[in-house]
Amino acid sequence: MATISLRKGNARLPPEVNRVLYVRNLPFNISSEEMYDIFGKYGAIRQIRIGTNKDTRGTAFVVYEDIYDAKTAVDHLSGFNVANRYLIVLYYQQAKMSKKVDQKKKEEEIARMQEKYGVSTSRDK
Repeated sequence: MATISLRKGNARLPPEVNRVLYVRNLPFNISSEEMYDIFGKYGAIRQIRIGTNKDTRGTAFVVYEDIYDAKTAVDHLSGFNVANRYLIVLYYQQAKMSKKVDQKKKEEEIARMQEKYGVSTSRDK
């Protein structure tokens, strides 16, 4: 298997490679069994979390037992067609995710403050 040759070669992995994958562009009605069928081909899976609410539908997190299995999955499943949708498979990066959340919170806070004090920006006019 390809994963065995990676380990024997002592290949250095890029720093962004980890066991947790972030999957986007999933069909909204995909089941956890289908996810295990698709991603389980590349190694043992510890956990799959599928987004269910309005903001997270079409996304999932897949956690592999082994980092090399996760790398193989990213290499093979990026662009994979599922129900006429092409999957986007990325390595989960906590720092990038928290920045998006922080930005959204800041924008909401500014909007609340503007509303509270009756301030409008030039864009609002």
